[in-house]
Amino acid sequence: MSDTDTADDLAIREPPTVLVPVEVLEGESISESLAAFLAPARVVVLGYHVLPEQTPTEQASMQFEDRAREAVADLAAVFEGAGGGVETRVAFTHDREQTVERVASEVGATAVLLPNPVGAVSDVLVPFRGAIDRDRLADLVATLLAEGDGTVTLWGIEREGFDAAGTVEHARESLRERGLDAARIASETSAAESPIHDIAVRSADFDVIVMGEGEESLWAALLGDDPERVAENAVAPVLVVREREDGA
Repeated sequence: MSDTDTADDLAIREPPTVLVPVEVLEGESISESLAAFLAPARVVVLGYHVLPEQTPTEQASMQFEDRAREAVADLAAVFEGAGGGVETRVAFTHDREQTVERVASEVGATAVLLPNPVGAVSDVLVPFRGAIDRDRLADLVATLLAEGDGTVTLWGIEREGFDAAGTVEHARESLRERGLDAARIASETSAAESPIHDIAVRSADFDVIVMGEGEESLWAALLGDDPERVAENAVAPVLVVREREDGA
């Protein structure tokens, strides 16, 4: 594929959609630098507030909706100031995860952001631990890094039954096909006794982590999904690439 063909392909491809859930009444925010990094994508900001089980959502809406919408408008202004378009939603919920997943499905989100503070964004880490929609991931990373000189490190974490080297090579080729210069793509494979811990530790050397949803497990049920565990222990924001829904 020629460079011209790649540029044409990028021009006609729909930008990936990133859902940005923010607990707006708890003071969560998004930095200007992170907003600028996400600007090439279609961004949907979900301002949500988690309610006590006994509080009806209708009552909360009457009490808090004006404050929530004002906070979401302030967030939208950050994205608009960074040069990106933004759509907004407001939700009052008893179940954060269920609401985020519902909205992500409604808007066709490629990825969901788990925010963490960050300065300028230039270095992205993509850890591979198992099956992931590599084309979706490549669309997302290539879009976000298309401008500027940011780099991406593709890290295959070796485990039984998983072709880490093959997955990394496929992802590298997919990024090249989407126009990302080879000099901006680093790749490596290694073993990790505790992948979630090791990803969180390595986050100190990167500005953003992009990873898959992970597999359902007993540990996930007890401690939370892998990406959320990474985000809680990392010093970088985490973009979670969603699996393509049936029929998509």
